[in-house]
Amino acid sequence: MQEDSPVQNENTPDTTTRIEQLQRAGRRNRLIVLAAAALVALGIGGVAVATTGNNHPAPTAVSLDAQSRVEAASRADRSARESSTPVTPSASPTTSPSAASASPTPTKTAAAKAKPKPKKTTKPTPAWVDPMPGASVTSCYGQRWGALHAGIDLALPSGTPIRAAAAGTVTQAGDASDGYGNSVFIDHGNGYLTHYAHQSRIAVTVGQKVKAGQVIGYEGATGDATGPHLHFEVHQGMWNQIDPAPFMRSHGVDLGC
Repeated sequence: MQEDSPVQNENTPDTTTRIEQLQRAGRRNRLIVLAAAALVALGIGGVAVATTGNNHPAPTAVSLDAQSRVEAASRADRSARESSTPVTPSASPTTSPSAASASPTPTKTAAAKAKPKPKKTTKPTPAWVDPMPGASVTSCYGQRWGALHAGIDLALPSGTPIRAAAAGTVTQAGDASDGYGNSVFIDHGNGYLTHYAHQSRIAVTVGQKVKAGQVIGYEGATGDATGPHLHFEVHQGMWNQIDPAPFMRSHGVDLGC
């Protein structure tokens, strides 16, 4: 009878040693995994607790970790894109000559800043004026002492200037006789003349052009006069005396008669 060969036990020393090594390695790996998980859980939990600060439940470690990875990937992708895109410095705006010349800025000089002085304007002289303004009327046109007084007498102190009643040409300047004394006659070119008698001094000559208001002589008492005054007449044609009062009023001058 053949003797059976001894059956080898599965738990031989080599096998036993290998199993124990594997068991120890597995326990070590589990410990490492558990420790790592605990560290991760502690870190993420601390962040969650610090950021929430309220009664809302903190997000799980897995969701926070996934969110962190997404944000990190997004930052990395944006950083890569921004660094790969060359940044071109913007050129400073320039003004074309045409644009500059289109709207020039005026330079104010001292003369431009100074306000222009108003021009002195002189009031235009009327066509007809009072021959001796401010004078008192001592006699009007009409019958006096049985004869026609053919003019208006105007009195002021001797030497008062006498003015041309309107523009015209001097036709006579000197003694007119018939008691008028020193006289000036002015033809106004419209068929009418004016006569200024009893002057102390004459200031114009025959043929001279005069303007309305221009001084033609000075008041006096030459000829038949009881005192210094101006005897003023209006002639419609030479020596055809008319009443000066209505004639002068029709030309805007009131002599007081």
